[in-house]
Amino acid sequence: MLVVITSLLPIFAIIILGFALRKSGFIPLEQWRGVELIAYWLLFPALLITTLARSTLSFGELAPFAMTLLALVIIITIIVWLARIPLEKLLNVKGPAFTTVFQTSTRWHGFIALAIVDKLYGETGLSVIAIAFAAMAPYLNVVNILVLITYAGKKKFTSGAILLNLARNPLILGVLIGIAIKLSGFVMPDPVFTTLDLLGSGALGVSLLAMGAGLRWRAMLSSGKEVFVASALKLLLNPAIAGVLAMLFGVSGMQFVIVIIAAAVPTAVNGYVLARTMGGDAELYAATSTAQVLASFVTLPLIIAAAVQFAG
Repeated sequence: MLVVITSLLPIFAIIILGFALRKSGFIPLEQWRGVELIAYWLLFPALLITTLARSTLSFGELAPFAMTLLALVIIITIIVWLARIPLEKLLNVKGPAFTTVFQTSTRWHGFIALAIVDKLYGETGLSVIAIAFAAMAPYLNVVNILVLITYAGKKKFTSGAILLNLARNPLILGVLIGIAIKLSGFVMPDPVFTTLDLLGSGALGVSLLAMGAGLRWRAMLSSGKEVFVASALKLLLNPAIAGVLAMLFGVSGMQFVIVIIAAAVPTAVNGYVLARTMGGDAELYAATSTAQVLASFVTLPLIIAAAVQFAG
């Protein structure tokens, strides 16, 4: 437990520092968007490419891991979709609000997961968690867009536009490029690899700072029961289902713990932009993502410690 807590403390400290920097005005609010874009479009793809390109793991060994996470997101999206009618009748959650509950219950904050895995398992762990992006991101992007189209309906997406959205996703591209380099045996010229490595080394710290800067306390404090429901689904139900699936697929050891980490992290912040542009409840998204980050300060150490203990 102590090892897990000491590994998580620097991550939470950087998130809090990001919030403090925004509140102090040291970095103006409008400039944080640029920081987020640099991390999302440049630093993280570079990290994924270099991590996978130099990975010593066999991708065949990671098949049960990838299938576990894909099964997880399929099951959780079905559960949340089936909960739509009870949510509408009991809590009056419908339309744009439902799309936000759906997004914040199913999306995962890969940047936090990468940072945690890096602290616990280093380069080997990063090679494993990088595969999670390939396993979950395409399905989650498509399903969440379809839910927004169906229940928010402000902006329509054609099938071609959805495919283009996937093709332009820098994290998916980073994973695919890294896997292609690994499987082909291609050796990148040293200056190219070093450049990517230097860019990737800044990904975790920069993204955690940006995440802290994005916390919205006022929105969270004025929110309703939807935030509690989405947070319980994301932070508690997701890792519980993931644990069962991991055992069914025979995932063990380090990979078991990483499955739980991927399932237990808060929701992704980029869903906020999607909610805002497609007619979802963006204010509720900001409130929910903030609540989940704060709650994860408690849930993540407990859940990860339990996973480490179980995995032996």
